Amino acid sequence: MIRLEVEGMTCNHCVMAVKKALLKVPGVKDAQVFLDRKEALVEGEADPALLVRAVEEEGYRARVREA
Repeated sequence: MIRLEVEGMTCNHCVMAVKKALLKVPGVKDAQVFLDRKEALVEGEADPALLVRAVEEEGYRARVREA
């Protein structure tokens, strides 16, 4: 599982936009996005750099959070 810190989300619309973007990345099986924790949990074998880019293309800031 890959854990991302996501900055800039303010509402459930933001959560859905981030989740939709993450699910489009090759190798992602599932994604859960949490507004209150400002994070996303991604299941699958996706490239973390592509996950960060997908979130940033939606207008949010993201970085991989170490376990």
